[in-house]
Amino acid sequence: MTDSLRDQLLHLGFKAAPAPERKPGGNKGGGAPDARAKGAHGRPAQGRPAHGKGKGHPGGKGEGAGRGPRAPGPSPAPSAQMDLGKAFALRAQQEKRERIEAEQRKQEEARQRREARAKLEPLLQDRALNDPAAEIARHFEYGGKIKRIYVTEVQLKALNAGALGVVQLNGRYLLVEAAVLAEVESVFPAAVALRVDPDAPAADDPYADPRYQVPDDLVW
Repeated sequence: MTDSLRDQLLHLGFKAAPAPERKPGGNKGGGAPDARAKGAHGRPAQGRPAHGKGKGHPGGKGEGAGRGPRAPGPSPAPSAQMDLGKAFALRAQQEKRERIEAEQRKQEEARQRREARAKLEPLLQDRALNDPAAEIARHFEYGGKIKRIYVTEVQLKALNAGALGVVQLNGRYLLVEAAVLAEVESVFPAAVALRVDPDAPAADDPYADPRYQVPDDLVW
């Protein structure tokens, strides 16, 4: 601005701008005011992030910068999945083996029972003491149910004394001597239906006393 133009502006009422105040102690050494903010050739000074990248800035490397949604947790390792599948396979094989063994035991027991029953028939041939005229019903428990056999008064006393016993054969109950009962037990113990221990308490065999007979018309 020339002096003539300045004079004209002052004449029109414009005021000259006041000179800037200098702060005491500031800008020592006569350096430029922004010398500490900028380095040589106008580059930012060290310690300040360049290009506006800093904390909180989307493009910066500070805390929270460029952080997207969290990735899902690590999936099970392939080796762990293989171990789990192997464990299930071993368990299935074991259960299958147990079922096969149980079925084999069942079949073996059935075979032994068939063979034992086949031996009982010749063993008991003409050795049963059942009396067609017997009228006293002697009840006993066998196979979880109450069964009965008809005996005479003499046979009842011998049965309760242990001198006689009862054997089951093909759905029939045969009265036999104690010696025959022992032979049957050695061949097929499950066929022994009644053996009385004379030294056992009376409460163990409540049906030994004729006074506690079960009525014949009672259905079990």
